[in-house]
Amino acid sequence: MTPVELSRTVLGAVRRAVDDGVLDVAVPERVKVTTPGPGGCGDYATNIALQLARPAGQPPLHVAEILRTRLAASDGVRDVVVTGPGFLNITLGGAAGVDLVAEILRRGPRYGFVDEPSGDVVHLHAPREVRAVVVMDVVGRLLRSQGVDVTTTSCDDGALEGEWITVLGVPGCGDEGVPGPAASSAGHVIQPVPAPASPLHLGRDAGRWALLHPAGHDRPRISDEHLVQREGNPLFRVRYAHARIRALSRNAADLGFRAEPGPIEPDGDPAHPAGAPAHPTGAPTPRNPQAATPHPLLHPLADHPRVLARAAAHRAPDRLARHLVSVADAVLPLLPAVLPRGAEKPSAAHRARLALAEAAGAVLAGGLSLLGIDAPEHL
Repeated sequence: MTPVELSRTVLGAVRRAVDDGVLDVAVPERVKVTTPGPGGCGDYATNIALQLARPAGQPPLHVAEILRTRLAASDGVRDVVVTGPGFLNITLGGAAGVDLVAEILRRGPRYGFVDEPSGDVVHLHAPREVRAVVVMDVVGRLLRSQGVDVTTTSCDDGALEGEWITVLGVPGCGDEGVPGPAASSAGHVIQPVPAPASPLHLGRDAGRWALLHPAGHDRPRISDEHLVQREGNPLFRVRYAHARIRALSRNAADLGFRAEPGPIEPDGDPAHPAGAPAHPTGAPTPRNPQAATPHPLLHPLADHPRVLARAAAHRAPDRLARHLVSVADAVLPLLPAVLPRGAEKPSAAHRARLALAEAAGAVLAGGLSLLGIDAPEHL
């Protein structure tokens, strides 16, 4: 079950409660589900009970209990726990992660994109400063990924520096979808803290990352640290994770197997010999896949559409950059267990791990593309 499908499931529980006459509220158009906050549990959480309590004229905990019983009976939901003032914490059935991975593999790098036009039109304007122009370029990409029609201007004070276009890949004033200097500058102004130095010597990928990874109100560090191929460099980790996943896909093809979404830690998982912990929590591998703890990589993968939407809405590419680091850090520990070892034959577990890794690769590729950064096949 994907986050979008879960949102519909929660909405269905609200609708059933209204139809049963136990809630007297207008059914909302949509329900937001997120990863659980502090004190929460399970795979996802929603504050829908708190939102409906006032119009329903009932305490939030009572509304939460009404929705809990209906949610718990829904297909694909294993458990629902009420915490705090009325948060619903939802644990999905064992097939939920499988469905998510399959959905990501189906959508590829466009996972999290909105296919239908939203009908919104946004005009972006940036001063003629290198960081502002690069940030505006990425904000435009993010908004378009969410179905928004975007126009931009940045040439009011003269043409852009030629190397900003040739090295950093920002669109020129005459490019498609970018009005010239005479266009109205009304709309949202992109004006982050300026870069203290030119990033051109870093090249396109590191130069853009140096400008985009810090929040707009933070001063970017323009230094060779972004070029260093070591674990302490977030850009390297993100690009290395993608390149490593692509290499594993090629190696798997050579061994005669391919990705197939499935439970990640079934009995006999070769990555976890008998008696060894099978999960970062230290818990042994459950014998019932339906009761297995979700792989920690599933959370950032499921959260990707929300991250894209929030990064676009807040004009904040740094949110996407930091999210890609989280995905890379979550997938890297999985990769050594993807291929069979020694005389092992490829199993369902290997195919499932490869599918999960390739789903992460699709998210990394799509995110890097939105940032205007290359997702390498080799590194």
